[in-house]
Amino acid sequence: QVQLVESGGGSVQAGDSLKLSCVMSGKTEDTYYMTWFRQAPGKEREGVARIHRLTSITLYADSVKDRFTISQDGPKITVYLHMNSLKPEDTAMYYCAASSLWTRNPVGPADYDYWGQGTQVTVSS
Repeated sequence: QVQLVESGGGSVQAGDSLKLSCVMSGKTEDTYYMTWFRQAPGKEREGVARIHRLTSITLYADSVKDRFTISQDGPKITVYLHMNSLKPEDTAMYYCAASSLWTRNPVGPADYDYWGQGTQVTVSS
């Protein structure tokens, strides 16, 4: 089992920055992909940034490319999401998730085995 705990959300103005953190514990060696998802009211959960825990290769949704950066710390038990130039449309609950897939890239939420409880980000104009 893997436990994920997010923190760092809050209410900010458009153009501000926030840094979200996701602390992992448990059998983290069984996870290969970490992704930050977000879900706004009435919308589907969408992946915004993904990192491979062994190679640190990243992938971003077009909507956040050049504004958000996903990273992990040295021991690789904390994953961060640095969010710059925030927009009102970034308002959502943000979740970190871990996948144990290693034979292919995860495609969507169903490919993730472990989820945090979420942290709210609200951006006002």
